[in-house]
Amino acid sequence: MQSHEMLREVLKKTPAKNLAADLGLSMSTIYKWAEEDERDGSGVANPLDRIEQLIRATNDRRLVQWICERAGGFFILNPKTNQPHPDFLIPATNEIVQEFADLLAVIAVAAADNQVTTKEAKDIRARWEELKSVTEEFVVCCEEGNFSQLKTKSPVFGAKM
Repeated sequence: MQSHEMLREVLKKTPAKNLAADLGLSMSTIYKWAEEDERDGSGVANPLDRIEQLIRATNDRRLVQWICERAGGFFILNPKTNQPHPDFLIPATNEIVQEFADLLAVIAVAAADNQVTTKEAKDIRARWEELKSVTEEFVVCCEEGNFSQLKTKSPVFGAKM
């Protein structure tokens, strides 16, 4: 989906008038965002296009993570997969179980004294993010029926924090 198409969908639920007022912009600017950009049509570069440009220019995924956190979520990088190798399904499953065990160990150590320090909270967050990443790659491989990345240990799957 193109950015202008996404904004068109958003404008179906959020009136342009409200959005313009909240952002201190004209309604015509909001409507132009929902048109193809100036290279292809009469629209203008919209905030979604600018965010994409910023991410490409910096190659820094922390920008995406920050946006996801502001929206109440988190960012998980989609794995790159090539050819199916179901022989690696069991070790991959074991890896997820080990990551979960590692997370539980960090939580147990942190909670042992009935308090959690800032450092312990950061350690818990890091293990949780690692578990989510490993599990997401596994799920994508399952959906695609392609486990080649599980064999090669991509930077996402099997990486330790």
